[in-house]
Amino acid sequence: MPLLKNNYTSEDYWNLPEGERAELIGGKFYDMAPPSRIHQRLVSKLTALFNQYITDHHGSCEVYPAPFAVNLDADDKDWVEPDISVICDPNKLTDRGCSGAPDLIIEIVSPSSRRMDYNRKNTLYSDAGVREYWIVDPVKEKVVVYCYENDSDPYLYSFDVDIPVGIYPGLTIRIRDLLK
Repeated sequence: MPLLKNNYTSEDYWNLPEGERAELIGGKFYDMAPPSRIHQRLVSKLTALFNQYITDHHGSCEVYPAPFAVNLDADDKDWVEPDISVICDPNKLTDRGCSGAPDLIIEIVSPSSRRMDYNRKNTLYSDAGVREYWIVDPVKEKVVVYCYENDSDPYLYSFDVDIPVGIYPGLTIRIRDLLK
């Protein structure tokens, strides 16, 4: 694959060398740095929490932690690997991942992903039809929640308060409790 190619496609994405992780956004590749321990702890705990909630409430949604391919626009331009994807429409699930927008996406911010998570992905997820997007920032100990389907302003929470999950009324999550 040429290094200076301007418009990569799904074929290029699926032919990345074994073990190499990148996201394809707008036809361009963005490398993904290995996650930190706190990042992985949060992904693990949040995934388990959502899975337990869905099981306890006999829900039909499915939760997938990264690496899990999400083709947001169902064409060749955008393949992302959110830290956590919750998909409630089984018709979007394929052998390769998710084709279309998940209902909930959670990204855990790392120093190398800050601009991507707060800016580019925020716009990308909103435009794609994601219902809810969480940006969990361990350095700032803050969570920004976007409820795109309500067309509301983002909500800002500290790690020490209960954060309501918009797609699951009645479910709240306190991030600090996941770090104990």
